[in-house]
Amino acid sequence: MLAGSACAAAARDAKASEWRTATDVELKSVLPARVPVRQERIETEMRTASGITDGHGKYIAGVVMITAGYSADGKYSHFFLVQAPMKVGSIQLEPGEYVLGYDHRGDVLEVRFYEAATGKPLGEVDATLNPSITRVESFRIWPPADRSVIQIGRFTFSYQPGE
Repeated sequence: MLAGSACAAAARDAKASEWRTATDVELKSVLPARVPVRQERIETEMRTASGITDGHGKYIAGVVMITAGYSADGKYSHFFLVQAPMKVGSIQLEPGEYVLGYDHRGDVLEVRFYEAATGKPLGEVDATLNPSITRVESFRIWPPADRSVIQIGRFTFSYQPGE
């Protein structure tokens, strides 16, 4: 029985190691310059784009949205593209387009996920101040082999890519 669970763990680790940081060219090919959020098309700040790829055409990527002047201002801050199932906290995200917003509460960011097309709330996760992070990032997705975290500023929350 132990050999079986060791094999399962090895297979899971092999899957995680397939994911790598996406290049700027790859990110520009999958992330739109304007994202559909409810009835609006909100401009993105491509220099803040970050993502990972499985090397087989699947991406998990995000970018900061420029929401000033839109109804999303103050509610949503980032666009999030998921092309492979993933889990964030207790939230299971299927392939699709999402937006997220957050509230700063002391040493925690309360990060909320929504469907981009409808604004339907999906859940929230707490991002904690991460002392091992020395570089402040607007948004960064670390590959699973490195950290398995998503970073906003100096705050991080964990994720698990799906199959």
